Amino acid sequence: MGVLLVVGIKAGGAPAAQHSNQSGAQIAPSDPLEPATPSSSGERIFADLVRHNEIRNAGLQEYSALRTYAVTDQNGKVRAKKTVRMDYVAPDKKTFVTIAEEGSSVVRHLVLNRLMETEATAAAGQDHRDSSISPANYTFRLLGEEDLGAHRCFVVEALPQRRDKYLFEGKIWIDSQEFAVVRITGHPAKNPSFWIKRADFERQYEKIGDFWLPARDETFVDVRLYGKKILSIEHHVERINGVTPRATVAQHPPDSSFSENRP
Repeated sequence: MGVLLVVGIKAGGAPAAQHSNQSGAQIAPSDPLEPATPSSSGERIFADLVRHNEIRNAGLQEYSALRTYAVTDQNGKVRAKKTVRMDYVAPDKKTFVTIAEEGSSVVRHLVLNRLMETEATAAAGQDHRDSSISPANYTFRLLGEEDLGAHRCFVVEALPQRRDKYLFEGKIWIDSQEFAVVRITGHPAKNPSFWIKRADFERQYEKIGDFWLPARDETFVDVRLYGKKILSIEHHVERINGVTPRATVAQHPPDSSFSENRP
């Protein structure tokens, strides 16, 4: 089951969810969208998104976040839980330090630790698969506009150029003023395993200072013989470029750590 959950998040992690789908069923459609401005198009919006992301990435030197990973069943029972501190240093280093953990050691090892190791490896460029949200991997179709909280967003359908378990099919909400990803929903473009019947994910971003960073991830997986499981990740940013944007969460001494670097 670990690989299945990792793949679900990896598909969405290529770049944010307002409401959780605790039933584990396929994500429900949103309300009807408003028409987009006539001058807008999916490809043009993504060209602006790429350009703005390059500017933001150039300014992000480092940040630290407290993350809580949890695997639960359909009834909300926690199978495994792990709290870590993630430190990012530009351009390509991520390290994870364990703060606390509980529940099944097997699930923590096969799902949660594997997920963090995959993320660190990808950040360091050791995973050579191109899973970026870009015109090289996707065709984009503008569906309309919608308000997500205070953000007026373009809603774009992302259609993968090929059937690849590292790509996804779904929708992306892009802030119409700042051209930043606010929310993504979807499922892998290719079923990652015989054992998975369905995998749907949601990711929500938040703006902190000049940057847009992950706020919450949820992956809903229907696994043969095991039933429906939910992997959630809560992100609480503690420091960006040496500045504390909010009250720091009290931490306990770490008991383990690992990191991956470019060779």
